[in-house]
Amino acid sequence: MPVASRPCGERVLTLAIRTALNVALVAGSANAWAAASGNAAPVEDGAQSLTLDTTTIDGHYAAPTELPAVLAGGQVARGARLGMLGNKDVMDTPFSVTSYTAKTLADLQTVTVADALERDPSVRSTGQTGGIVDSFFIRGFAIGEGNLGELAYDGVYGVAPNYRVFTEYAERVEVLKGPGALMYGLSPNSGVGGVINIVPKRPLDEDLTRVTGSYASDSQVGGHLDISRRFGEENQFGVRFNGNLQGGDTAVDNQNRDVGIGAIALDYRGERLRLNLDYISQKESFEGASRPFTIAPGVDVPSAPNGRTSLPQKWGWSDTKEQSALLGGEYDLSDSLTVFAHAGGGKSDVKRLSDQVPKILNDAGDTSNTPGYYKFNVDRSTADVGLRGLFTTGPVTHTTTLMATRYQDELSRGITPGTDILSNIYHPVDTPKQYLNTPKVLRISESELSGIALTDTLGMLDDRLQLTLGVRRQAIESRNYTAAGAVSSRYKDNATTPLVGVVIKPWEDVSFYYNYVEGLSKGDIAPGTAANAGEAFAPYESKQHELGVKYEHGTFMTTLALFQIEKPSGEVGADNRFAVQAEQRNRGVELSLYGEVAPGTRLMGGVTFLDAELTDSATAANRGNKPVGVPDIQANLWAEWDTSWLEGFTLTGGAIYTDSQYVNQANTQELGSWTRIDAGARYATKIEGRPTTFRATVQNVFDRQYWSGVASYGAFSPGYPRTLQMSATVDF
Repeated sequence: MPVASRPCGERVLTLAIRTALNVALVAGSANAWAAASGNAAPVEDGAQSLTLDTTTIDGHYAAPTELPAVLAGGQVARGARLGMLGNKDVMDTPFSVTSYTAKTLADLQTVTVADALERDPSVRSTGQTGGIVDSFFIRGFAIGEGNLGELAYDGVYGVAPNYRVFTEYAERVEVLKGPGALMYGLSPNSGVGGVINIVPKRPLDEDLTRVTGSYASDSQVGGHLDISRRFGEENQFGVRFNGNLQGGDTAVDNQNRDVGIGAIALDYRGERLRLNLDYISQKESFEGASRPFTIAPGVDVPSAPNGRTSLPQKWGWSDTKEQSALLGGEYDLSDSLTVFAHAGGGKSDVKRLSDQVPKILNDAGDTSNTPGYYKFNVDRSTADVGLRGLFTTGPVTHTTTLMATRYQDELSRGITPGTDILSNIYHPVDTPKQYLNTPKVLRISESELSGIALTDTLGMLDDRLQLTLGVRRQAIESRNYTAAGAVSSRYKDNATTPLVGVVIKPWEDVSFYYNYVEGLSKGDIAPGTAANAGEAFAPYESKQHELGVKYEHGTFMTTLALFQIEKPSGEVGADNRFAVQAEQRNRGVELSLYGEVAPGTRLMGGVTFLDAELTDSATAANRGNKPVGVPDIQANLWAEWDTSWLEGFTLTGGAIYTDSQYVNQANTQELGSWTRIDAGARYATKIEGRPTTFRATVQNVFDRQYWSGVASYGAFSPGYPRTLQMSATVDF
């Protein structure tokens, strides 16, 4: 049947947000500046002048489930969640980890997690401009590519939306640098460079009613509502709702985007029992959604086109619907023993009629691609249960955690190909709309990841010496299916992953650390074209060594880390046999700085130097080459200055630099280096007694034209054009 017209929005979600807005307007002048978690953290995304006084909270907190306090300036938190290890203070963590607060997400006017991590020197986004999927490189390894999202949500895989995670429902965005298989379990998409964890917004201690209106060029207009309430004789019941509607033309010509988001969080806080229930529903629709490009062999990468140029066909569209839920709880069996568990999952439905990775054919920028009508369905479920205990053996304290996990996913897909289209990246060619039959959606693959893990953190000498030991036994099972529904290949194996982490604090403000940790990737099955087709291989075990030092001086913190990650992979050799005969080794130095470096002046950023090499390959000529998409240098700096001439007025600005990157393993095709400059301002005040913040940001001030990044499979995307963002937030 022909492609049907698409609905313009979610009527139920629209009605819910409008109803909630009516509630907000009559809610009165509730105190909006409240603690952001049960016992510790303040509201982080409010006006700057009203949050600075709360940033002197002691960074050491009582339990691994409490939200860590924020560092001075409110941009990052003093700690982050390390999967089954729970929340830990940065100075007590044998890893490099950064936690960006809701205040930072609001002040940067982020839309998705990709926007939030643009300022992290260890992370680069490889998603396309105006595209439908966010993906990343962390320490030079891909995260989030493919059809299975691998962002964690409250420390659990399988719940965060699969393709794009919006920041309206995020209290914090945390980044663990390096493999996290032991703490989080095997990544669904086998990422080893790091873990991105979303800390959800939860009910606050005091009432909150916050409304934000936003605008982005060309004519993207939106409204965000954040409401939190507590009930019961002892305020033991809580509810928080976040809703967002946004739509209009984007900065890219002939591109329109509509978004509807609804997220609700419920909780119960008793004397020993604590429960949380999170539910997210979101829909994002594009007209003229952009796609990344590949390039023909032997062709030099041409200069990037103007970011405003609409490269896909105007009649292309994309609809993505996501729903997810997570139930979590913990119960104190005693003052030193707690049992905890999670259960949840997510469902993603994607429909699109669009280009499919157009190929650049020559230096003039001519392209060829075959559009198609695509449908994807991804179903995921997750469950875990664990026991955490605190005890002592003589002068040594122990924090011991035992945990079992189980994750499942199923991918279904259907494609109806269209007719080839010839165009050009500088002078796009409009072609007649193609009408394609709705594809039949068939089950493609299933996988199940289960494991059991044990960790113990030993504290000695008043916690100046800490040793973390851990081990995980991970089982992996997957099946691929033919069009007739029969199993075409099956894989089942297991692996053991260790962890050793050491923290030494010779002085109160200095922490040295070391870790050895392994990452896991699903083993491959030899492709049908190989001489050993169907042969299954054991899981790939990546190895990281990391050594670093952290220094905290009053109101700011800096981390210097040296690391090496080795990741093996399979390739087809000259004898046409598939085998584990390739390896990528990334060595690097990371320097990061966060906090208030002087009264009223805050910095956030750093630099990463990467020495990446293909240490082994089935193709002898590629040995010693640089891997695809890994630059030598990544640098970020974001600065804020509270002006002296107007109280509450802050100037902001920053720069992002990425060195050149290769598009192919032969290192014959390369993207040039690029620098992007952003600038902005915000004003925090009170209007009729209501805290109000106005924000304005210009991204890509000089309208630089550049290729922004390369996916691991060699696809690259143009950078976004100069864009104005404005917003106003009012607390009622």
